[in-house]
Amino acid sequence: MAGAHPDDLGRVFEEVPELYDRVRPGYPDELFTDLVTVTGLDERASVLEVGCGTGQATRSLAALGCPVTAVEPGAAMVALARRQLASHSHLQVEQSTFEHWDDSGRRFDVLVAASSWHWVDPRVGWRRAHAVLRPGGWLALLGHVVVRRPNEPEVYAETADLHERFSPGNPDWGHPPVADEVRATDMGWGPVTDPGDLFGPPTVRWYPTVQWFTGEGFADLLRSLSPYRKLDRDVREPLLDAVAERIRTRMGDRVARRYLSVLRLGQRID
Repeated sequence: MAGAHPDDLGRVFEEVPELYDRVRPGYPDELFTDLVTVTGLDERASVLEVGCGTGQATRSLAALGCPVTAVEPGAAMVALARRQLASHSHLQVEQSTFEHWDDSGRRFDVLVAASSWHWVDPRVGWRRAHAVLRPGGWLALLGHVVVRRPNEPEVYAETADLHERFSPGNPDWGHPPVADEVRATDMGWGPVTDPGDLFGPPTVRWYPTVQWFTGEGFADLLRSLSPYRKLDRDVREPLLDAVAERIRTRMGDRVARRYLSVLRLGQRID
């Protein structure tokens, strides 16, 4: 998905906001504890969230008690986020891409992007982030890397033949790495362009997390992911029905989706 045009975000996910909200993973409490510790974030600080989706990370940011402004381009995603976060009077959700967002001169102490920075045009995003942060402000990129556990049955390996049957040669299918490989090689700002001299070297911290699914539940998760949303429906649905059946019949109808959740924190260079 890196390099995808940011305007694609609404088109990819707008069809399924409730499903997206239900099946996508949140972020561990330890990550937000570290975010607060490193940045010094408190109730007097202000946070800008870029690409909030339906609010998986926004809920945890709102719970910190500081003012949060969340920006999201998808109208249906914004509507659901506003409904679910309506009880937080110190939080507002604004509909826009980050590139075209009207900041009205507002400046923030921390900018957070949770599994969304790859949708932002790097020619604009890094400089815009630098501009809307106060001196000494922090940029925090949150994400999930799918990993596998050695010797544990893994869905992509178990369903590779189905993926090839229904969508042959598709470059989006891949076998997840083991966690140690990710920790050893994926440093810096991760799979995005480098910000150059706008931000200092990031602090990188990893957090093992897991979701458990039935076959139907895992198929629903895949329905929320952009590589599957971009498939024609007459390809996607037979493929996902076959994946669900394979999980039921060969994997005991219970599979793990393992992640290394990641926090990358870099301070604005003035």
